[in-house]
Amino acid sequence: MTPKFAMRLCCAAALTVCASMSHAIGVTDAKGDYVAGFTGSKAGDLDVIGSFVTYNVATDMFVFSGTMDADIGATAGGFYVWGVNRGAGTAGFAANGVGGVLFDSVVRFNQDGSGTVSRFTGPGAGATPLAAGTAKIIGSTIIGQVSGSLLTGNGFVKTAYTWNLWPRDPTLTGFAAISDFAPDNSNLGVTVIGSVPEPTSLAMFGLGLGALALGKRRLAASKRT
Repeated sequence: MTPKFAMRLCCAAALTVCASMSHAIGVTDAKGDYVAGFTGSKAGDLDVIGSFVTYNVATDMFVFSGTMDADIGATAGGFYVWGVNRGAGTAGFAANGVGGVLFDSVVRFNQDGSGTVSRFTGPGAGATPLAAGTAKIIGSTIIGQVSGSLLTGNGFVKTAYTWNLWPRDPTLTGFAAISDFAPDNSNLGVTVIGSVPEPTSLAMFGLGLGALALGKRRLAASKRT
């Protein structure tokens, strides 16, 4: 099978599984656009190439998804943080030149699918752990659901929440651990949908995204040889 034909197959698979989630519009992020001065792992699994966050009004559930430029796990212990602005978000990274990213809470997913929802201000301030397996990893994509009860309003209704994804290298601390922002120096609104896919559908969607990313990498590699 030629690389170009494999790429076409990957694209077809991704389009097929994405068809039922056509409303899950998020952000496409440039490859290799690491934060200036980042000295951590550049194995690719901390480099965001796409992300979305959806909110289902009927079921009060959020879906967080991020696709990286390499299979997740290449950087041992790397983890993924979505900053969420529920209405009282502040520019926590303004001192580092990133004043457009506003948040008053974060959702963190680890490589074993566990995580934490942390609310810094407002109703229910504090942290709630998420059990292992809450998030699923399919190749270069991590995706999971979080109940809206863990992200109560803090000035906004949930359909107006905004977000930003930043992976972190566990060997570094503070701002230095952040490898990428998606979107860059800004927030994106959640996508409001009518229904949340079942876990199998989420896995299939992630598989499609991962296949597409893998196909792109293989095609690029074939052009270099």
